[in-house]
Amino acid sequence: QVQLVESGGGLVQAGGSLRLSCATSGRTFSPYAMGWFRQAPGKEREFVARISRSSGGTLYADSVKGRFTISRDSAKNTVLLQMNSLKPEDTARYYCAAEPNYGLGYKYWGQGTQVTVSS
Repeated sequence: QVQLVESGGGLVQAGGSLRLSCATSGRTFSPYAMGWFRQAPGKEREFVARISRSSGGTLYADSVKGRFTISRDSAKNTVLLQMNSLKPEDTARYYCAAEPNYGLGYKYWGQGTQVTVSS
């Protein structure tokens, strides 16, 4: 059973920074890609960032490009999301997700961690 556990959320003022972490546990797990998503109250869940295991290639939503950085620590089976220059509109619950193999989509999801940015 694969589990994803997010941490690092909290309350921060606009312009501040937070670093989210997603740890994988359970059976030996090397997903094709890992991603971060977020969902604000009353809104649909939206894509934030993605990183490929093999190439390390990254992809970002336009709304976070230049402010957020996704990275991985393969030895620790951890994916990080460094969030800088945070804005009130970044307030949401952030979820980590894993795509186990190419084309399968995000099959595994964490429970999320809350990020609140005050103005």
